[in-house]
Amino acid sequence: MNTQKKVALVTGASSGIGEAAAKQLLTLGYTVYGTSRRGAEAGERSFPLIALDVTDDLSVEAAIAQLLQREGRIDLLVNNAGVGVTGAAEESSIEQVHALFETNFHGVVRVTNAVLPIMRKQGSGRILNIGSGLGLIPAPFNAYYSATKHALEGYSESLDHEVRGFGVRVVVIEPGATRTSFETSTVASDRQLADYDAIRAKYLVAYEQAIATAGTAQGVAETIALAARAKNPKLRYPSGKDAKQGAFARRFLPRALFDKVLHKQFGLA
Repeated sequence: MNTQKKVALVTGASSGIGEAAAKQLLTLGYTVYGTSRRGAEAGERSFPLIALDVTDDLSVEAAIAQLLQREGRIDLLVNNAGVGVTGAAEESSIEQVHALFETNFHGVVRVTNAVLPIMRKQGSGRILNIGSGLGLIPAPFNAYYSATKHALEGYSESLDHEVRGFGVRVVVIEPGATRTSFETSTVASDRQLADYDAIRAKYLVAYEQAIATAGTAQGVAETIALAARAKNPKLRYPSGKDAKQGAFARRFLPRALFDKVLHKQFGLA
């Protein structure tokens, strides 16, 4: 894609992967707008921040209308806004699960549906959905976060088939473990059970080890830039050594061997 004067919108751009992606796209010549729930109140950046809450229909509509009024087009959408929950599957209330899907999946749908009419009218556009390595390899104590990212995988692949004829492509970026503020802001399940305490402790040790050697937001931003500029984009772009190794293992290892490796990694029986 020729990036000259093209307009990019990055959701969840006040920190972490979103902020790194916005800065990377700036260096490639894009006119970049980021979003956060607080908008400009989130602090000064090298790109404008528009107020946008992906869980609110009116907020999404207003933000996209504001950007369209300013620039007249949107060429690249990076759906990055997301939240995390850790805990055993039965430890989260249905309300917590609903809230997680409202941001991680329904939020992507809201923003995408607001942008697609613009891209269809232009006859061009690219949508990059920030998934996760956990969208391919569900890890223990991440059932619902993994579920939101699995949903994003299926949604993105279906959508790409539907909009390709309009000159629009859809891609999933699949980061592995990444050192960002997202990891420290991930919340625990809201009704923890003592029965899981022993294996939870083992999981947390493995998790801390993974984060200690994790990739950076800049590394993911470079993968985003690669997918944004690719003439013939792939559907999936794993980002980081662990994500690439995990995708390979999931595809080629027998299930029993894959499970054995996963259980050993997380200290499970």
